[in-house]
Amino acid sequence: MPSHDLYVPDPRGLKESIDMNTATYTVKGMTCGHCVSSVKEEVGGVAGVTNVEVDLATGLLTVGSDGPVDAARIAAAVDEAGYEVVNQ
Repeated sequence: MPSHDLYVPDPRGLKESIDMNTATYTVKGMTCGHCVSSVKEEVGGVAGVTNVEVDLATGLLTVGSDGPVDAARIAAAVDEAGYEVVNQ
């Protein structure tokens, strides 16, 4: 009887490749939707950034990129928007 082994790729390898270009920061001082828009606009303008998500309730900023992006550049963009990264 032939073997019917099923190849299931290791999901940990996929997660690592996705996480490699994602960084999360905590932003202090945002209080409204306009704050979120300002942070998204400034951070989205950083070279290499491909995706920006901001959660107003938690202050979490998630940045997706097509390669490594210096955290200092993200913090500077947040500062330009008028807020502060607290876990750089």
